Amino acid sequence: MEYLRLLFFIALAFLIYRFKNTQIVWILFAMVVGATIGYDFPMISANLFIINKLFIKVIKCIIGPLLFSTLILGIASHEDGKSVGRMGWKSILYFEIVTTIALVVGLTMINLFPIGEGIVLQHSAEAPPVVAKAKTWQESILHIMPDNFFKALAEGEILQIVIFTILFAIAVSKAPDKYRLPMIKFSESLAEVMFKFTGMVMTLAPLCVGAAMAYAVSHAGLDVLKNLLYLVLLLYASLVVFLLVALLPLALIIKLKIKMFISLIKESVLLAFATTSSESALPKAMKAMEEYGVSKRVVSFVMPLGYSFNLDGTTLYLSLASVFVAQVSGIHLSLGTQLALMLSLMLSSKGVAGVPRASLVILIATLTDFDIPDWPVMVMFGIDELMDMARTSVNVIGNCMATAAVGRWENEITESPAALDKEIIE
Repeated sequence: MEYLRLLFFIALAFLIYRFKNTQIVWILFAMVVGATIGYDFPMISANLFIINKLFIKVIKCIIGPLLFSTLILGIASHEDGKSVGRMGWKSILYFEIVTTIALVVGLTMINLFPIGEGIVLQHSAEAPPVVAKAKTWQESILHIMPDNFFKALAEGEILQIVIFTILFAIAVSKAPDKYRLPMIKFSESLAEVMFKFTGMVMTLAPLCVGAAMAYAVSHAGLDVLKNLLYLVLLLYASLVVFLLVALLPLALIIKLKIKMFISLIKESVLLAFATTSSESALPKAMKAMEEYGVSKRVVSFVMPLGYSFNLDGTTLYLSLASVFVAQVSGIHLSLGTQLALMLSLMLSSKGVAGVPRASLVILIATLTDFDIPDWPVMVMFGIDELMDMARTSVNVIGNCMATAAVGRWENEITESPAALDKEIIE
């Protein structure tokens, strides 16, 4: 019977390849096949796990060059002195406050609803729960600065890489053009190559998702699928909470015309939801904010900067997912460790908005930094498309809101006649 089922899946794979050759379909198919293999052939699953180990190793080797190049571009590429003036500081301050709220919402929701704790691994059923070791505040401060940048790259110390690169990027931005421009050009080339590299690696995602699902089901049973569904629902609920407790009060504070704002950005948000790409929605979002009445100077500065430093949906997901992985792994994270985790995510999530499956890269890097097993990430990757649609949409909403807020604080926003006409038509 098992062999007939296997033949059925092979035939199904051929039909999918023939009529619907897209990666998301292959990922979903791989989840079904992996769950079947894990349930019917648990001994085989232990050997398949080597595929996930190899995939995660390749992901880790991407992290350093990727963060180095994208952070330099995000910080040092603004040559206009006004960009680092009053408007720049207001934007950065706003980004950090709002993304911190997003992280807090994510941590609060996953602690209120610890959906990962329902999974019991067979090989650890008798073992006591592991408690993650929290560093003292002195150790945490000393740990963020590397003794050697290349050593930090080799050891995958994500926080050290980010801190060094931020300082390096600020130094680059202050250098004369004859030195600054070649470094920015190098960073552009490196970032583009790393984007292509990441895309190549992600083509192996279906195979790795299937192997991870087989391992998870063989050790935790089919209940793991139920927990993944709960994770999707919890993320959507958390994003709604964030919109209500963070962005809605802000809209009232800056006296945003909410109906008009929604009517103008809805196409951008729907595009982001459908494509799971913030970049695809950027041109429409910028045009929408100009139609709302925000000056072109503010829009052209805040919106692109926000795509590097204001990923509200992504940062919320990362905080929620990190604790979920710890719960699945049977690791208890103290409040202090979760706060340190939040700080790490706040810094490491910057600058990689254009990277395919950037959240996967950052999540694995952060888990490694806190000695949390990363194998559950590959199981989550199977449903990542569903979660990416929601968090990308919130990223776009958050950046449009940031643009309106900075425009209001800079007195460079007036609800334009075009926007008013659109509101009347709606």
